[in-house]
Amino acid sequence: MERDDHGASLRSPLIQNSGKDGLNVDIEQNNKRVLERTEILVEVKKQLWLAGPLIFVSLLNFCIQVISVMFVGHLGELALSGASMATSFASVTGSSLLMGMASALDTLCGQSYGAKQHRMLGIYMQRAMLILTFVCIPLAIIWANTGSILIFCGQDHEISAEAGKYAQSMIPSLFAYGLLQCLNRFLQTQNIVFPMMFSSGVTTLLHILVCWILVFKSELGSRGAAVANCISYWVNVLILILYVKFSPSCAKTWTGFSKESLHNIPPFLRIAIPSAVMVCLESWSFESMVLLSGLLPNPKLETSVLSICLNTSSTVWMIPFGISGAVSTRVSNELGAGHPWAARLAVYVVLVMTIIEGTLVGTVMILIRNIWGYAYSNEVEVVEYVAIMLPILAASNMLEGLQCVLSGNARGCGWQKIGAFINLGSYYVVGIPSAILLAFVLHLGGKGLWMGIICALLVQVLSLLIVTMRTDWEQEAKKATDRVHDSIKPENIVS
Repeated sequence: MERDDHGASLRSPLIQNSGKDGLNVDIEQNNKRVLERTEILVEVKKQLWLAGPLIFVSLLNFCIQVISVMFVGHLGELALSGASMATSFASVTGSSLLMGMASALDTLCGQSYGAKQHRMLGIYMQRAMLILTFVCIPLAIIWANTGSILIFCGQDHEISAEAGKYAQSMIPSLFAYGLLQCLNRFLQTQNIVFPMMFSSGVTTLLHILVCWILVFKSELGSRGAAVANCISYWVNVLILILYVKFSPSCAKTWTGFSKESLHNIPPFLRIAIPSAVMVCLESWSFESMVLLSGLLPNPKLETSVLSICLNTSSTVWMIPFGISGAVSTRVSNELGAGHPWAARLAVYVVLVMTIIEGTLVGTVMILIRNIWGYAYSNEVEVVEYVAIMLPILAASNMLEGLQCVLSGNARGCGWQKIGAFINLGSYYVVGIPSAILLAFVLHLGGKGLWMGIICALLVQVLSLLIVTMRTDWEQEAKKATDRVHDSIKPENIVS
């Protein structure tokens, strides 16, 4: 040990270096924490920037059908019943299927955009438009025979006939809806969301005026509302087509029509069909709850309350659905760009955001439970039943939000097949049997039906969460890169 002139021991050079190393480690750790916090904040901003407009788009598009039914409601009970039944039938047999098939673009367009293969986005959109237009033809035949189908299923003849007329008048909107879904996905995956919000806002405002004219000022009656739907959807499509055609933002991704869109249709269907199954299985299970409620004691009360709950749930669901679109875009973009850890961060951020959103919305639902029923009915019995149901609805909303964003992550990664199997097991092996057991065997009525849905959501969330937590993000990025590059060659099959 060295000593100075006063006999004091000098610090060893080894110890001195260790102190510097320790200080450097602390600085590096602090810098790392600051960098991580910065990355999280940047990711939150990106997702909010996407999710906000997407939530508005979802709500505004949902309002088209709601506004139509509200106008028809002033024409009488029969007209309202027919329009409501036709709208529900159209959702089950058309809208869900088209929305599901179009969500294949979440994977394909999103990953191509991340990989900077911009031209492929236009090719994918054309391919999707072509396929969905062909799919609309048999769906249109089904809609044309709505009245006969409902009568065959045992529904009231008079209401079925009214629903049939309403559905027949909505057939042109079917083709517009399919094209609209493709255009929305094409823009969304490029992070172009404000034009979508603008077109949806203009369309919804115009729809109110068109509905009023066609329902009350023409001789069309309830069919006027259906025609108004057609006009509004086609106006929305036209606005977005003009934007895609003339906006500099789409100059790289839309280069005009191409014969290349006719290639690789089977690989596209291998993603689109599971996507449709994934969406339809979930949508159909909720609609089946209303049908089952008609078999309960006091079916009028049960059906009314379940319809209110389903309408409330569908409206609130637009919030996580918008967030789901945001995370789907973020994950697909980052995987396509070869940034697996950024994709992983996007998923963790969106889960936290959804838990916060679900908690806030659930709290509001519980606080307004005693007055919410008055928005739909003046019957005290209905209002009190709705007050009992809303806390159950708040719990299901939290789970539904989580499954929604996890499903968005699945679309971003291209796990539609996995999602379809999970939905099949969750809703049809667990959910509906549980609902029947709770409602009819344990005599819990409408509460039992909705608790069965909660059982399904719980299984669905846990399954998707396990798949997400066990994901090899490096491998997913490699799959995305392979998918993008293989799609460039028409002779190759997309993996």
